[in-house]
Amino acid sequence: MRIIRLTAMFLVLPLAALSLLAACAPSATLNMLTPRSTHTVTKAVAYGSLPRQKLDIYKPAQAAAAGGYPVVVFFYGGSWTSGERAEYAFVGEALASRGVLTLVADYRLYPEVRYPEFLTDSALALAYGFKQAQALGGNPKRVFVMGHSAGAYNAAMLALDARWLKAAGHAPAELAGFIGLAGPYDFLPMTNTTTQPVFFHPNYPAGSQPISYTASASPRSFVGAAKTDSLVDPQRNSVALATQLQAAGVPTSLKLYDRVNHVTLAAALSAPLRWLAPVLDDVVEFIEAK
Repeated sequence: MRIIRLTAMFLVLPLAALSLLAACAPSATLNMLTPRSTHTVTKAVAYGSLPRQKLDIYKPAQAAAAGGYPVVVFFYGGSWTSGERAEYAFVGEALASRGVLTLVADYRLYPEVRYPEFLTDSALALAYGFKQAQALGGNPKRVFVMGHSAGAYNAAMLALDARWLKAAGHAPAELAGFIGLAGPYDFLPMTNTTTQPVFFHPNYPAGSQPISYTASASPRSFVGAAKTDSLVDPQRNSVALATQLQAAGVPTSLKLYDRVNHVTLAAALSAPLRWLAPVLDDVVEFIEAK
């Protein structure tokens, strides 16, 4: 009987630890538990001349399919005020483990810059992905832009509002798709005092909301969110954006997940937390669809 109780205890302890990890989702812990055999990484590759204009490249260990790997350029969240690409190694590993060449990019943050300078950076990073895809083993016709939270905003603006990629010598029509996780797509007026200065509250610049740019020519899209998100309302943002894209005739997948919140939605991409929600499976299925 004692052996049975001890066995049960050792089974419960890892689950308890994982539950605590899921609640906090510290990126350092997730990265520490990230497999190394699934990919190779090239760090601090410049896509522009400024210190924050750098990205890390995660190349799958497995051989590419005919035509090259699909390519994802990923932007992290952090309210446009915080974040480092190294914190998101678990995202690069997750996608690379499924055969996706992944570029995790930094961009300038407040207070160094405000809207729209981080979109200028993001457009340059995506332009790098287009230009270098083939040289890196990727398929230049299968380039996706992806982001979480504030990074999903950046990705959505590049995919939906042609101004930003045009300035970098490209166009949204070159994208194979847009992938947004827990993104703020319709958030004015802002109530978050941390992010208000980023968008010049209360004097918001015109044309800053991704939801204003949905059109029949928008790239096919994957919109994911936690069913319960206390930071970014999934109904006003993710559901509304997906609904407008679908109404415009854009092939759009909308996924709302149980058991995750704003933070753990992204953390569920990581190897130790994939049991939380099938975010990685759904994103890869979207990427692989033609």
